[in-house]
Amino acid sequence: MTIGHAMTLKDLVAGGKAAMAEALAVLESAPEAPDTVALLDAAFAAPKGHVIGVTGPPGVGKSTLLGALLPELRGAGRTVGVIAVDPSSRRSGGALLGDRLRLMTDPEDGGVFVRSMAARDRLGGLAELTVAGMLLMRAVYDVVLIETVGVGQSETDVAWVADTVVFCVQPGSGDSLQFMKAGIMEIPDLAVVTKADMEAAQRSQADLRAALTHQRRPNGWKVPILPVAAQRGDGIAPLVAAIDRHAAWLADAGRLEKRRHTNARIWFAEALRTRFGREGVKRAEIIGCRLNLDRGDSPYERLADLSAAIAD
Repeated sequence: MTIGHAMTLKDLVAGGKAAMAEALAVLESAPEAPDTVALLDAAFAAPKGHVIGVTGPPGVGKSTLLGALLPELRGAGRTVGVIAVDPSSRRSGGALLGDRLRLMTDPEDGGVFVRSMAARDRLGGLAELTVAGMLLMRAVYDVVLIETVGVGQSETDVAWVADTVVFCVQPGSGDSLQFMKAGIMEIPDLAVVTKADMEAAQRSQADLRAALTHQRRPNGWKVPILPVAAQRGDGIAPLVAAIDRHAAWLADAGRLEKRRHTNARIWFAEALRTRFGREGVKRAEIIGCRLNLDRGDSPYERLADLSAAIAD
């Protein structure tokens, strides 16, 4: 890629970590630039990897779990992109924990890319640019791991970003019952009891089983409950196997395509409200703009078209 040349998806795929870092930097500085939108459109149309969202309350061990998943996935020859969403600094707005060593990775390993993002004012456990960053990583890596910020009962946004949602509960915390009341037990595809070497782990598994029993899941997928002791490496291989089973289940009967289209429609609706506000959406309706997202439509191309139409 030459200086001054707009990055293409081919450049991104071929350019390794440096290209991904550059693309994410451009995404932050010029998210609505035509070249950025073109790159996002291309990435949206060429998904390669499976996206796994890891969510749960603060202190449950999400980062430790990701740290154990990485060598398991790399040992199987899979490339991995990681988005770790951190709390924001009130002073700078940046990722408060972004400079600390979150995950032990080999800097020479071109098959792993880790990026911290600041949650800023979003309450759904994700950063504003998480979706766009995920699309770029999904087009390059075999697996994309997204760790939410860990803000308690507001972590449902990950359900409309990930293909597979892993919900983590810590033994003895009572989180399964708390989250059942909050409705968050509706979102997991897999449930993990972390720190499963603790005495209270079996009780937590029983609580989770009871909580999941009360949730109606019309799609036919039965949520497995998996004990994991990530620091010891126990349960990591069964967790990866369960993720793969869910990925295979999604791939059957068009479920993955349907899920991703539903997600894209939710991103699009959220972006409309954020970018244009209620009055802007009303103006778009008045001038006859199409506000729905048909299957195969890129939300970024549609947003760019709407921005141009509303500005005229």
